[in-house]
Formats: sequence, C-alpha cells, structure tokens
Amino acid sequence: MATLGIVLKNSFHKLDIETTLSPGATLKSQEDSRYSSCQERWVGYQCNCYFISSELKTWKESRDFCASRNSTLLQMHNKDELHFMKLSKYFYWIGVTYSAEHSAWVWEDGSVVSQDLLPNSQTANPMTCVVYGRANGIWDEPCTSKNMYICQQQLI
Repeated sequence: MATLGIVLKNSFHKLDIETTLSPGATLKSQEDSRYSSCQERWVGYQCNCYFISSELKTWKESRDFCASRNSTLLQMHNKDELHFMKLSKYFYWIGVTYSAEHSAWVWEDGSVVSQDLLPNSQTANPMTCVVYGRANGIWDEPCTSKNMYICQQQLI
C-alpha cells in the first residue's frame, strides 16, 4: 500500500495542472520555484504574479484592491504579454487612465502608453480608463463602470 502511494504521488507530481482563474481565463501551472513566492490564488508567469479577478469593481476600486496586495493594475508592454489567457469574452481593468496634464494615456506609474498598444481611436477623456479583453482588444470605458481586473506583481 505504501509503495502504491509513493508511485501515485510521483506520477501526479509531474503533471501540468490546469487552474481556472476566472470565467474564461485559464493557465497551465508549472512547478517552478520562481513562482512559489506568488500569493495564494495568484498565478506566476514570466517573472510576475498575476491576480485575475472574478468580481466586478470600478477602476479606482480595482486599483485600490491591487495596491492593498502590494501590486498594481496590469501594465502591459505588448498585446501578446498575456497570451496565457484563453479567448475570453470578459473585459478587465488594466492600469491605464487618460491624463489631461500630459494630454496622453498613461500607466499608473505616469509613463505614457505606447501607440502600438493603444490605437488613436481611444477617446481622449479624463473620465475614461482602459479595459483589456483577450478576444476584443483594448477599449476605453468610463472609470465608474464595473469590470473585472488584473493585478500584477513583479517577482524581481
């Protein structure tokens, strides 16, 4: 019986496990010591930990939630950064707002968003924030709307 337990444990230890993050978002978890420092219910990927919510909040509520977990709303460098998210019909707040002071879309840290990431078709309005949907791209929406959100925490 003990031998069978050891064999079964070793067999399942090597398998990839598919973790459901939120409706429509999945990721293959891999056993990797780099990701062991991610908080519970967070997913490690490329030196970052991500929390993909399943609850609806305004942009500010989402930003505050992420800050309370020592993280920020997602700051993407390219549209393929989150390729681990399967095609999702949901939109998620990311860390972009329009800055009237800079007359540009900016990340939470104040840096300007690349035009490659955010096309000119987005409304230049300080009352709008940005949502990301893997299947639907990047859109602006009133910051007071409620959406799910993605928090990001760098491991390094």
